[in-house]
Amino acid sequence: MPEKTDAGTKVAVRSREKEREERSGAIRPWNPEDLQDVDRWFDEFGRRFERAWPFVGPWFAPRGARGRWMAELPGTRRPFADLVDSGDGYRVMVEVPGIPKEKLKVAVTDREATIQGEARTDVHEEREGYVRRERGYSRVSRTVVFPEPVLGAKAEASVTDGVLELRVPKKEPAKSATHRVAVK
Repeated sequence: MPEKTDAGTKVAVRSREKEREERSGAIRPWNPEDLQDVDRWFDEFGRRFERAWPFVGPWFAPRGARGRWMAELPGTRRPFADLVDSGDGYRVMVEVPGIPKEKLKVAVTDREATIQGEARTDVHEEREGYVRRERGYSRVSRTVVFPEPVLGAKAEASVTDGVLELRVPKKEPAKSATHRVAVK
């Protein structure tokens, strides 16, 4: 596959090759990328379900096609996330306001990144005539699936103004070689 400097051209070349491959009827191995559209449909269904019936809770709505139906516990918030293809890698930005970086857990495999975190607050105020005590707890959890394999061991993360930015380089694609075979 020709390497282009423009990420948009690279994607267009890949999609044309994939289209040609599908039309030719070539047998190809199963690819988890094939489930991305299904994942998006389930995520959209879950968002609409939560808006229509917020009293039921987010733990009841289905989450993705890969068995995440009840992966979230009550009180867990699913933060907004952006996935950006930067050419040589991916950038994932996840909103995590109020969660200190020490309480964030980031795990990256070659196909997905999982971001989890929690924050607790405890306010105790005593003045003449009253006592004020408030406790709070919030938890966030988000899994982002990458379109291509990545190098999870080389991932870097930073938090700025309540936004976690995760930078993960892509794996180099394996080069396939064609070999001539003599027919006997």
